[in-house]
Amino acid sequence: MPIVRDIRLFGRTVADLVTSRRDRAQIARMARLHPQPAAGSVRIAVYFADSVVNMYQIRQWYAPLAELADTWPVAIIARSPATVLKLWEESPVDAFYLRNVVDLESFVHSQQIRIVFYVNQNSRNFQMFRYGRMWHVFINHGESDKMYMSTNQFKAYDYSFVAGEAALERLSHKLWDFDLEKRAIMIGRPQADHLTGVLPFTPDDRTVVLYAPTWEGDRAAAAYGSIASHGVSIVTALLATGEHRVIYRPHPRSGVIDLEYKAANLAIIAAIAKANANDPSAQHVYDDSAQLGWQLGAADVAITDISAMVYDRLATGKPLLVTRPVSPEADVDESGYLGAAEWLSSSDSADVVAIVERVQVDEEAHRRLLYWVERHFGDTSEGVATERFRAAISRLMTEWETHNAIHAEADDDDPYDPFDDLATDEGDRN
Repeated sequence: MPIVRDIRLFGRTVADLVTSRRDRAQIARMARLHPQPAAGSVRIAVYFADSVVNMYQIRQWYAPLAELADTWPVAIIARSPATVLKLWEESPVDAFYLRNVVDLESFVHSQQIRIVFYVNQNSRNFQMFRYGRMWHVFINHGESDKMYMSTNQFKAYDYSFVAGEAALERLSHKLWDFDLEKRAIMIGRPQADHLTGVLPFTPDDRTVVLYAPTWEGDRAAAAYGSIASHGVSIVTALLATGEHRVIYRPHPRSGVIDLEYKAANLAIIAAIAKANANDPSAQHVYDDSAQLGWQLGAADVAITDISAMVYDRLATGKPLLVTRPVSPEADVDESGYLGAAEWLSSSDSADVVAIVERVQVDEEAHRRLLYWVERHFGDTSEGVATERFRAAISRLMTEWETHNAIHAEADDDDPYDPFDDLATDEGDRN
């Protein structure tokens, strides 16, 4: 009923405001431990205006950013109080809470930021775009064939760092009048040079299967999630063999919209706990950790939905199954890797054990896999992507010096911001 919905919405709004004010009070208490950087010291900023639930988008960049910071000082700009508290807890580079546009403006004018990285398409990115004396660079939070990866929003940035040839081809087909040669720079996947983390189990003879589904999506075209359609069957079958170890890593937003999806997620988590209680040596893992790395390298076979996880795994060159969306409206682009992927339909999910065994020994499947690894990421030898990442940044730093000299006599940016009314408590909610 509308009245009930309105009451619930009002309750959530009040709770969000209370939480936000509590978080800001904690920030005030901790501020002395996180002082503002010295004037003119920051060269690279990562602009992250999102809430804690989407921090997976920036976490995967922690290790590459920490390495960059040894050469060019890096700072993360957070616009949510809960987010900066979490960043202060776990980020290897400095993070700063800039609540309002006036705070952002003060920070920008006190520094000499040359490059700003963006890991998503948050609408509040627009508040940072107004500053012209820096390169605005979209680095995304993964590589995939989802519709998100070829949105016209790419044109909002000065440059985009993309993984490889497949990304260039995708953009060339989708975007009109977009100068790929100038504005899209291939770097591979530097995160793959940092697949770190401590295994939460002792390796043995079990076949390790990573099941990493995405969330249910907020519209039919993006309904890629498999937890409700495939997930229970997949995990039930693998748990029953006594020969497999399951690493279950669902998207952190799983079940936020669809109650059936949420129930299936909880059922899988409960099944893993029960299996471990019955056989502690199984050491199945429900993984909701912040760190992504060891999971990709430790799995003998990975099962993912259409998401960036497909390509995170692809970069390892190890066997991979992709779930086929059950929604006929899901936007599936099979012109690239997905056209050659090892698909797992919902009707076949109960036979997942045999399918997992097959993809480990199928030579033709392995040949196709390696072809697409090269197509999406180029040379995946250790350290190569990191060097390409650094080379791209060096190039932009040099270009910044050139343009800064050309425009040395220009006036500073106009401090007026027509979007100042967006910088309210509403944007600070968790």
